[in-house]
Amino acid sequence: MLSLLTKEIRSAASHCARGWDLLRHKGPGQIQFWFIALGIGIAAGFAAIGFRAAVEALQGFVYGSPNAASLHSFAATLPWYWLLLIPAFGGMAVGIVLHWLTDDGRVRSVADVIEGAALNDGRVETKAGLASALSSWITLSTGGSTGREGPVVHIAALISTWVANALRVDGITGRDLLGCAVAAAVSASFNAPIAGALFALEVVLRHFALHAFAPIVVASAAGTVINRLFYGDVTEFLLPGTTVVEFYIELPAFFLMGLVCGLVAVIMMRTVFWADDLETDLQNRLGLPRWLRPSVAGLLLGGIAVFYPHIMGVGYETTSRALTGDLLLHEAIVFTVIKVAAVAITMAGRMGGGIFSPSLMVGAMTGLAFGLIATGFFPDHSGAFTLYALAGMGAVAAAVLGAPISTTLIVFELTGDWQTGLAVMISVSMSTAVASRLVDRSFFLTQLERRNVHLAAGPQAYLLAMFRVQGVMRKPQDPGAADEAACHEMIEQGLFLLATATLETALPRFERSGVAFLPVVTMEEQDGAQVPILQGALFHVDALKAYNRALAATAAEEHS
Repeated sequence: MLSLLTKEIRSAASHCARGWDLLRHKGPGQIQFWFIALGIGIAAGFAAIGFRAAVEALQGFVYGSPNAASLHSFAATLPWYWLLLIPAFGGMAVGIVLHWLTDDGRVRSVADVIEGAALNDGRVETKAGLASALSSWITLSTGGSTGREGPVVHIAALISTWVANALRVDGITGRDLLGCAVAAAVSASFNAPIAGALFALEVVLRHFALHAFAPIVVASAAGTVINRLFYGDVTEFLLPGTTVVEFYIELPAFFLMGLVCGLVAVIMMRTVFWADDLETDLQNRLGLPRWLRPSVAGLLLGGIAVFYPHIMGVGYETTSRALTGDLLLHEAIVFTVIKVAAVAITMAGRMGGGIFSPSLMVGAMTGLAFGLIATGFFPDHSGAFTLYALAGMGAVAAAVLGAPISTTLIVFELTGDWQTGLAVMISVSMSTAVASRLVDRSFFLTQLERRNVHLAAGPQAYLLAMFRVQGVMRKPQDPGAADEAACHEMIEQGLFLLATATLETALPRFERSGVAFLPVVTMEEQDGAQVPILQGALFHVDALKAYNRALAATAAEEHS
């Protein structure tokens, strides 16, 4: 009897172990994983709603506004010194938080989530991520000219990282958990379940693998339900009922507007990067402490807000005015220029927030300005000029995000207007075609490229950076190790690799030198000089094998 009971216990333990192994390594293919995806979706949905409510609460407290959605209208009635000082003090608080809790004083964003998916098995930095969430909350609440969607995506990534670490899952499962969290966060932010799922696949995971689709859709639906429990089944923007396209005759105008929006998106992105370089250079020249940089940016923002309070916060009030045609031509043009400058100051000042909401506002005003001009020239052959604002909103945002599919759907779900799809799709396709050739595919991938993280070119470029020479080399005691005398001779000739180098550095050296192996060394100080100490040798064939295995694994994941 006792032996039978022991046998049953061992059998049950064996089944549990196999189930745990399946969940860790083949999670997305298991139905049990869908329940985890549902839980992550609910958690990310509540996180997105909580962050939005926290911003509105602190914004209302700081400015005394009874309605955070109409911040700029209320702010215009405040004394000028409040508009000047509140963003400056908010920036100072952000600077202190980032100085204490991050190594580099930089806010983590969607770009870091994309990097985590590609290079870190679907994980992001926890401590820096929490600091970034706090910084973005302060920035948006005190008038920073950015959006809340970027921080929400990173908060969702923190949730998936905690779950992935707790379950000790592998890279594929970790990435799919990340996709579930991001999809739910975007869906909860926009009440957009379709766009949320596709955003996670198109922007973060950067593939449409079938195994990831079902759990991500489950999580996205959960995020949408959370949104509707709090806000009901309503769209973010209300449009007038006259969004009619005069087909055939008017469509060329949307092609042209797509090109204009693509150029505006490029100008917006490059302005942010130019401002970041400029502020970094000034900071170094003046010896400005890094914790003071956001405060200076906040002071500049406050100076602009004294004259143009429209640039404060996420800007949905101004976006709504553009979509309903409640702006004059010169207002749309001036507000576009001022908003781009404000976004550049906020982001270059290392304050928090995302780029998506500003791109919606810039796009809506660009489209409105184009529509007012186009319909003014051809009034008898045009539909409503507000339709241009809708299409422009999608076109600029799609070019900035590098995500034409999910952005098109987000525009539809934000407005509830599915009748004008052709105009939006034409504008989006043209804008992304233009912008992707003038930057590294998107704002986020260009951010990473500026940090020497080469994701824009695809896995064939960035996988090399994932392998350190030390992990691929043959040590002196390994079978088939390189001859030590030959290694020392090559070291004397300066032909060696540091153990901390990656295959990204090693393979070009093999190509240039034509040797079969390269010595791997660490540098140690002896008699006041740095001396190379032999650790092993990296063989060209081993480097190529590691690279090929990584490419094969990536292809298998993307086509599974």
